[in-house]
Amino acid sequence: MTFRALQVTKSDDGEVSTKLRADVTDAELADSAPDSDVTVDVEYSGINYKDGLALAGSPGVMRTNPLIPGIDLVGTVAESDSPDWNVGDPVILTGWGIGETRDGGLSERARVRGEWLIPLPPKISARRAAAIGTAGLTAALAVLALGGRGSFAGGSGTGVAGGERGEILVTGASGGVGSIAIALLAAAGHRVIASTGRASQRDYLLGLGAADTIERASLEDPGRPLQKQRWSGVIDSVGGHTLANAIAQTNHGGVVAACGLVGGTDIPTTVMPFILRGVTLAGINSVEAPPSSRAAAWQLLERDLDLDLLDSFTASVPLDGAIDAGAAILRGELHGRTVVTVRE
Repeated sequence: MTFRALQVTKSDDGEVSTKLRADVTDAELADSAPDSDVTVDVEYSGINYKDGLALAGSPGVMRTNPLIPGIDLVGTVAESDSPDWNVGDPVILTGWGIGETRDGGLSERARVRGEWLIPLPPKISARRAAAIGTAGLTAALAVLALGGRGSFAGGSGTGVAGGERGEILVTGASGGVGSIAIALLAAAGHRVIASTGRASQRDYLLGLGAADTIERASLEDPGRPLQKQRWSGVIDSVGGHTLANAIAQTNHGGVVAACGLVGGTDIPTTVMPFILRGVTLAGINSVEAPPSSRAAAWQLLERDLDLDLLDSFTASVPLDGAIDAGAAILRGELHGRTVVTVRE
């Protein structure tokens, strides 16, 4: 049996070739994943920043050669040697190294380990699950990290009375993680402030439920380790100076959930916010999140995410359109979510 897949190959001299193959075989699939026990007929994948990097042959993401990218997949079990899954089961897989260290979801078939799969939630369609994908899982884990540590209580220095909710800052707001985080937080009744570098995105962000926006530039320059307190919680997908300033502006006892590093891997700050204000920095790793955390995140998404709103900021491309979409996300031209309809 042959099937279609996008494959990235890097030559010995570093030249990258990304092409749509229509002749990938089940034997190739099995050889590439000898430790796997489930074959999935993939219906949908997605375009995340990592996918853009993998499609471009970035060595930081493309860690096997050749590689089928795609860190998300949604589909149906086609073959199973796992006691946990039967043929015909609808499933989701995000993370666990697919699309990086092993072949991923930009393919009509995938060979995976059964322990990595989760069932498709009954109230979420396959396409919508792909739209949620790694971005939505990351956003939900970040929201849970804030609530799980009590960061929604107003802190000193803001004029917010004890027990009332302060403002929540979301950086990288127009991306997939930011978009879904805003929607979840707003649905729970929080006042969300969205940081964006594009004034043209203001109406989009307000439509997601943000109460207001701030200029991304206001957080990008070096700042003092302790600044005026404003945020009762932060979800940051940028890193660097943006993360440091967000920490410096977080209320006493607040939590900052860090889940991205497009702005840099360094945190130019000191221990002062953590000691003097009791700020917690929570790292979010959706790639290797344990099954219990994934289950809690998907339960939150199924319960609180407005699926019609999700549809409004989700675009679709066919499998061969993923190459251009990957390049566009690296240029910062995509907002919201982009689903790859693998079998279109």
